[in-house]
Amino acid sequence: MNIQVGLRGEAVVKVTEANTARTMKSGALPVFATPAMCALMEEAAVAALSNYLADGEGTVGISLNITHDKPSPVGATIRAEADVMAVEGRKISYRVAAYEGEVCIGQGTHERFVINNEKFMSKLK
Repeated sequence: MNIQVGLRGEAVVKVTEANTARTMKSGALPVFATPAMCALMEEAAVAALSNYLADGEGTVGISLNITHDKPSPVGATIRAEADVMAVEGRKISYRVAAYEGEVCIGQGTHERFVINNEKFMSKLK
């Protein structure tokens, strides 16, 4: 594991009816849903480490603390960024933010743990 502060991941999604608050049941309006923004931020965090994990390793999210500050309409393109801010053993801390164009629509912090995929899945049995 060679994860270092400063690594960055990005993820992009277009706002469609499928990821609106109305469809995802997080509100009544046809705007980008907060749960969809959370998922996009996590996708960016996963992308930041994609080239730095050993075979058989993955990450799981353990916390997400964000604000959703501005609405985005159907048709908008949303980009999330996740920057590694701290590495404490297997715990990785990120600064996350989502943008519509250059306008920040949400931001916060996220933490993930590096896991052995097989060992983690064995806990389900």
